[in-house]
Amino acid sequence: MAETFRTQNPPEIRMAIHCLKAILNINAGALVEAKTNLQIGKLLTSYSSDTNTVVSYLEKSHLVTEEGRSIKCEAANLLAETLCKQNQKEHAKHILGETLAACQDSQYWYCRLLFQLAQIHVNERDYTSACQVLSVGEKYCTQSEYTRLLFLLSKGMLYLINKQGAEVHETLGAAGQEIESLSSATPLQKDSLKVFFLLLQVCHYLFAGQVKSVKPALKNLQQIIQSITQSQSTQENTTSVDQFQWLPTEHMCVLVYLVTVMHSMQAGYIDKAQKYTEKALLQIEKLKVLDTHPILLAFQLMLLENIIMCRLIMGNKTMAIQEIYQACTVCQQQPKLFTSHSAQLHSLLGLYAMSMNCMEAAEVQFQTAAKEEMSEELATFVKLNLAIVYLRMNRTTEFATLMESMDPERSYGQCHSLKASAFYVQGLQAFFQAKYSEAKRYLRETLKMANAEDLNRLTSCSLVLLGQIFMNLGNNTDALNMVIPAMQLAEKIPDVHVQLWASSLLKDLYHISGDTFRESEGYRMHSNFSQTLLKDHLQAAQLSEHQLIQWKDGPFPAHIAPDSEDVK
Repeated sequence: MAETFRTQNPPEIRMAIHCLKAILNINAGALVEAKTNLQIGKLLTSYSSDTNTVVSYLEKSHLVTEEGRSIKCEAANLLAETLCKQNQKEHAKHILGETLAACQDSQYWYCRLLFQLAQIHVNERDYTSACQVLSVGEKYCTQSEYTRLLFLLSKGMLYLINKQGAEVHETLGAAGQEIESLSSATPLQKDSLKVFFLLLQVCHYLFAGQVKSVKPALKNLQQIIQSITQSQSTQENTTSVDQFQWLPTEHMCVLVYLVTVMHSMQAGYIDKAQKYTEKALLQIEKLKVLDTHPILLAFQLMLLENIIMCRLIMGNKTMAIQEIYQACTVCQQQPKLFTSHSAQLHSLLGLYAMSMNCMEAAEVQFQTAAKEEMSEELATFVKLNLAIVYLRMNRTTEFATLMESMDPERSYGQCHSLKASAFYVQGLQAFFQAKYSEAKRYLRETLKMANAEDLNRLTSCSLVLLGQIFMNLGNNTDALNMVIPAMQLAEKIPDVHVQLWASSLLKDLYHISGDTFRESEGYRMHSNFSQTLLKDHLQAAQLSEHQLIQWKDGPFPAHIAPDSEDVK
């Protein structure tokens, strides 16, 4: 009767629970009572917000004796989830630890509860404890190579998050060899392990800013995900302990799109980044119709962050600020996202404010971002952009104070692209101070690093600045040798701001050399870029979303209504 009520359309959950409660009144035995309490707890988990009542029923179910081990494990699983929602993580860890000690003979549940316990440690950012739990699972799975490799790769992911480079290298080295020789898994399982492994490898390179070095792994990853999506393989004929899947295939596809976008952004292929972002966002919208998993919102937010930067580089500030508003509304759907991405949102607002020449607002946004908890890479990114704001505002004292801890020649993290960027900012400062020899030294170092890893935007920015320096020094031939390739690269990206700068220099250089035809061509280009950017600037400034640059602390200013619903 309870199941009949539960499966009606619409379901009669109150009547289903009423039937189940009736079972508890007829003294049907401890095992039946435990199972019934579990069923009530599961229904309340899905259809009620009263977590205290949920905990009450699940705790009764969890007390079942050895005879009902699977009931005990499932109850522990749901109970720990509910306790975490109540922020009782220590109690949740205790429940899982106690249950793990009692269910080592139940392979599926033992592994599932280990993954769950590791996830709680990850949520607390206790990566050491999480890795210890995953190591237990790795040692336990002597009869299942597939699930053992899932534990090993999960550990590698945590080493990557925790920036334990040596451990990442060792783990990925071991996992790569074992995946290739794996014979006991289904084709889909083996391919999904390859995707997991290659994603970690790609992220390892991207986090280090090694855009060129990552290309073979990224290409391999794209080929395998294409093979998986075209294949009809399923997860059949596997033992109970091999039922785990680290991500559904649809989510893996979105994640591959995301890392491809990240690579394109770092390399300066903005057109490509925009194309893949739009494809991925469309895929997410399709998935959200059937699946409201929180990870889709996280993917959507990260893709929006990337496409917003694309818009700014391409000179489309109007769409950028509308998409920043959209990113904020995505965060509102999941409070955890707002907490974890607050620094990114304020950083994007800082970049937008810079592009609108609102330097005071940009400073406030970057300073607000700096107060939030963030990765070392994002903190460096914020500082470098804030340093440029101080340069543009001629606040040399604040610039010097900020850059003291960021001298790339002394010490600098592990990120190649950020180190190269720091050299560029130092070169920019030397240029503003008319220390041209020093500026050229810094910019040549930037070019050397940028060329080594195909960092095209950094190359084009450095070339055009060197061109400006040579022109200021009266060396017009060298200036042209810098500006022409800078213009060509900026067109390829496309970076409208570098094109604007380069076209202005070309116009002046051809005027000095007396080449009137090319001078007029440079003048025409510069005029077109100026008019396009000015038109977009005025349009963006009139949008209600533009007010977001005044938002500092506290909740999102919901009173700001978007001017257009048509934000792609």
